[in-house]
Amino acid sequence: MAKQFLCSLDAPIVETVSGKVRGFQVDGTYTFHGIPYAKAKRFQMPEPFPSWKDRGVYDAHSYGFVCPMLDRETAWGEICVPHRYWPKDENCQYLNVWTQSLDETAKRPVMVWFHGGGFSAGSSIEQIAYDGENLSKFGDVVVVTVNHRLNILGYLDLSPYGEKYWNSGNVGNADLVASLQWVHDNIARFGGDPENVTIFGQSGGGGKVTSLMQTPAADGLFHKAIIMSGIADGRGLMNSKNTDSRPLIQAMLNELGLTEAQVEQLETLPYETLAKAYKKVVPAIREAGGYTGCGPIPNSYYLGDPWDIGFTEHAQTIPLIAGTVVAEFGGMAPSLKNRTTMSEKEQLDFLRQYLGEHAEPLAKLFAQCYPDRPVTDLVLSDTFSRVATKNYVKMKAAQSQVPTYNYVFSYQFPIDDGRPAWHCSDIPFAFHNTDKVAICNKPGVSDQLEANMSGAFVSFATTGVPTAANLPQWEPCTADDAVTMVLDAKCRMCHHFDDDFYEAFLPVAPDLRKIHGEDEILILH
Repeated sequence: MAKQFLCSLDAPIVETVSGKVRGFQVDGTYTFHGIPYAKAKRFQMPEPFPSWKDRGVYDAHSYGFVCPMLDRETAWGEICVPHRYWPKDENCQYLNVWTQSLDETAKRPVMVWFHGGGFSAGSSIEQIAYDGENLSKFGDVVVVTVNHRLNILGYLDLSPYGEKYWNSGNVGNADLVASLQWVHDNIARFGGDPENVTIFGQSGGGGKVTSLMQTPAADGLFHKAIIMSGIADGRGLMNSKNTDSRPLIQAMLNELGLTEAQVEQLETLPYETLAKAYKKVVPAIREAGGYTGCGPIPNSYYLGDPWDIGFTEHAQTIPLIAGTVVAEFGGMAPSLKNRTTMSEKEQLDFLRQYLGEHAEPLAKLFAQCYPDRPVTDLVLSDTFSRVATKNYVKMKAAQSQVPTYNYVFSYQFPIDDGRPAWHCSDIPFAFHNTDKVAICNKPGVSDQLEANMSGAFVSFATTGVPTAANLPQWEPCTADDAVTMVLDAKCRMCHHFDDDFYEAFLPVAPDLRKIHGEDEILILH
């Protein structure tokens, strides 16, 4: 059935602080692609985008440029995480808006999405599931997705080489703050409430959420936060323990045939030249445990990771949901053949290959958590984020008077005789976009799980409490219990859910490359 598309010479038009923008409307959803929210010179802080009020109406009909990437993009595993690829340019400060109303008095909740890819790659449209139309329509919320500077353009610390570079190691995050300032100044004209803004993101996007909670310039620009698979040990996505950038910068200068006196030439070299030099020298710097860029660095702008300094006073006032998926990177390769038909003995024999004498006790602990799963799945269990996330939410609960909620997404996808949820696989459910990602769909199951997850996130963005019609009451975490909502075909609320399993599993967890093979492990953004 055809959708109704509307876009005339004079509608839909919204007047922003910088000037008028014209979007389009599809079946009632107002859509604006590629609105510029800031500009910046290389390595410099962002500034408001110049006004175009005297130059007519800006057509917000095309997605804006995305940030250049260090590595060539590769299509791989698209059935699991379908992607889009887009033109790139350093001037990449653009955002997209989906909304159900342009009434300034509507005051709908606002959900601002920060994309994954660490702090190095990705974009606001990289994944098909990032599209905001369905979530806006389902939840009657305003959805905003954001592009910003990444990798060495957004996070290369040149501060030892001049005051003008004082925050070059954080300008990518400063772009995000600028986008939130744009939301604060303009979103009411798109039907949103600037005093009810939830930031959310997955993987690197979750890391951006955690770092903005520690950034005073963002205080007051958002009011709730959702972190999806974005918490490691505090060092995996950031440089909080490696703050001396001089060895890296000196190595890059040497590679480029420049001296320290010529450091300003880094501002004008072609990006490809700069990236090539960085990629040439960074392996040795990484091997030596040095600063490698490509993530925020603590200073007066970004105060530091909560693992190091605790939560800021402002972060303590932000209600939070933080969760993971059951297999994260372990679920990215094909599942074990015959996993659902193996006998109990065959399953234990398989586990003994990787766990030896620990196979049987771990199988019992895993079965207590997931009684409907083959115990062979336990070797794929997430060792990247689950325990770190539980520690994070307990620390947040201990330091905060507002609620913190935790989840594990444990859906089995209908591929390869059932594959446990992998990194990024929960995003279509959060965005109410399972219709766009075929692999998500399972009649009688996926629609309800999507309604539960999207519904809980929308409810949280609206009221600060995650609820959904068919979801058990979601209890907040405490200082000693990462109370867990298990999001699955049947959702359940659990106390100390997998504590015993992970206490036994982490010390003996096998290297995934031994299970899948070297070529099968490819981290998706």
